[in-house]
Amino acid sequence: MSDDILRRAIEAEARDQTFPDGRPGRFLSGAALVSLGERFGTAPRDVEIAALEAGVCPLRYARNLRAFTMAEQARLLTSTVAQVGLGGLGGGILENLVRAGVGTLNAADGDVFEETNLNRQLLSSCDGLGVPKAVMATRRARAVNPSVTFTARNAFLDAAGMMDLLTGADIVVDALGGLADRPALAAAAKAHSLPLVTGAVAGYTALVATVLPGDPSPFTLFSGGGGTAAEEVLGCPSPAVMTVAGLISAEVVRLLAGRPPALAGKALIVDLENMRFDTVNLATSG
Repeated sequence: MSDDILRRAIEAEARDQTFPDGRPGRFLSGAALVSLGERFGTAPRDVEIAALEAGVCPLRYARNLRAFTMAEQARLLTSTVAQVGLGGLGGGILENLVRAGVGTLNAADGDVFEETNLNRQLLSSCDGLGVPKAVMATRRARAVNPSVTFTARNAFLDAAGMMDLLTGADIVVDALGGLADRPALAAAAKAHSLPLVTGAVAGYTALVATVLPGDPSPFTLFSGGGGTAAEEVLGCPSPAVMTVAGLISAEVVRLLAGRPPALAGKALIVDLENMRFDTVNLATSG
């Protein structure tokens, strides 16, 4: 099948509508997208990419534009994210990235949902207690955006597993809890020369940072993984978790779209108790 044949078919299925701000546009519905994929034996994501390249907006992404150009939206669809953690932060990040149209997400989490997760973890539900987080995440991703390729390993990764998960990725997301496993993930990201976006929540205080290859992680400022994690002492209220998941997602998506990082070499400190946001510079390595 030639690209020209698919493009002509897309243009024939496209309909004139307006963007939410009143601008005219050409749009492709979800039903038309599925039909074209079946007709041409191609993945829905590839149809979406071809549509965007032809100036036709898949209807599900209409409200992503103007925040992103059609070329940037197409770039998101060709991108791959490696994410470790599918709990509080991880579930919110997954939701945002799937809805944004990030094409491929490879994730890992060996935990199952329990009642204490229900206060903040988006993927948790009363009927999902005892179900692996990887299973619930897969169900959610498929239900929200079937064009996205999502795979989740039901496993707690060691250093070798992290290295393997990051193969082929464009960016790494650290959605881990505590401090114990973060150094191994940061080391794997550095070994693959990948940017890592990370964050943590403890009570109504949180931080978000982007670690470029060779730069220090903000978590090197804290002591090692011994003792009780701060989130266990101060709690994890849902507003703080969802805020940080949104901030991490925004940084990930801007990087995948080809824009410069906003938090490279910095840590954004969030204080929701007093509604303060401060940015601090991290010491350079060496």
